Amino acid sequence: MNVKKYDGYRSFNYLEPGKDYREYELSYELDRVPRFTLEMTVEEEKVLQEILEKEHIVSLRDHGFITPKKYRDIIPYCRQLHTHFHYEGIARSGIDVIFENFMDGISLITSKNGLKWDDVIYLLGIRYADIQKQETVYIASDFQDIRQAKENRQTALLPSLEAASALENEVDRVDILYGFGIRCMGITYNQSNTLGSGLGEEVDGGLTHFGRKVIERMNRLGMMIDISHCGDRTSLDVIEASEQPVLITHAGARALWNTPRMKSDKVLKACAEKGGIIGVCAAPNTTLTRNHPEHSIYSVMEHFAYLVDLVGIDHVGLGPDTFFGDHTAIQHAFDEMLGIADSHSGEEFQEASYVKGLENPAEAMKNMIGWMVKEGYAPAEIIKAAGGNAMRVMEEILA
Repeated sequence: MNVKKYDGYRSFNYLEPGKDYREYELSYELDRVPRFTLEMTVEEEKVLQEILEKEHIVSLRDHGFITPKKYRDIIPYCRQLHTHFHYEGIARSGIDVIFENFMDGISLITSKNGLKWDDVIYLLGIRYADIQKQETVYIASDFQDIRQAKENRQTALLPSLEAASALENEVDRVDILYGFGIRCMGITYNQSNTLGSGLGEEVDGGLTHFGRKVIERMNRLGMMIDISHCGDRTSLDVIEASEQPVLITHAGARALWNTPRMKSDKVLKACAEKGGIIGVCAAPNTTLTRNHPEHSIYSVMEHFAYLVDLVGIDHVGLGPDTFFGDHTAIQHAFDEMLGIADSHSGEEFQEASYVKGLENPAEAMKNMIGWMVKEGYAPAEIIKAAGGNAMRVMEEILA
């Protein structure tokens, strides 16, 4: 079993709750929902364990973030700097590398005055300080750092940002973020910014002149580009403008579920043709399908199978986008406070309170890989999707 080092540390053990930061009741439980099983045979379980133990397992989007248990606590908790990271849960996840944005979307978009540059710096500084006090995870700066994770029985965190909005109109901030460890950055979130249009906009104006300057700078630095939350035209413009492969770290296929949060075949194919990877998302109420309208591992992996057929196994990965606690409650809290455009519109569905089989990082990647084993995918194919494809792109861009 690919279990990482864990010494019992919990976030901010070096501080005094109630004095140094406000304390909330958090969802530390790893069994918050009923246990899910794929009912694997002994031989299938053996294949799964061998892959987890020997191969590089890469999540293109997951979080160690822990949510409060009470709905009313979500926004105040997310606004403070001291949000907690589930080191024990990550230790049990079997993941070697996580594209981790430390929930920057939460800390930034819940700011009363909108996106702030200072928020990014404070967020990274506080999280890095906490990480320095334990041994389960570490910050990866280059491909060599990433390769060491499995050997060291640790998880490498690849610092990422959900969107480039905090750049405002200053391209040199890309260099500053790189200096602070950011190695992957989204162009937009659901709304437009100075770079381009988000997927929640009715009109997609495409990539701006400033956006092109940012992409050029990211290419020069060796910072990966993510278009998961971009509109279609902006996505295609980014893919064309970048000299390096572009990532869709966490999304699904619009052909299966017609919402803005999913990607069109045109965008998916263009991403793959440039050498990029599409990570299959499992955030609640996103990657549904008509065959599996109840959100579960089976609807999520239907998107996976579709993507493999569409662009080939070499361009598909896993980006569950899970964390510890009630993800659906977080979504509602944001929508209620901000009144943001609904990226889930376009299909009628019964809302899921969680995704069966993919509830948190401690189980998500293992179960997605286990599903591939049960479905009879060849070991070479599973290894590519579980992390091999991501390792290839990271070696090209980060080396």
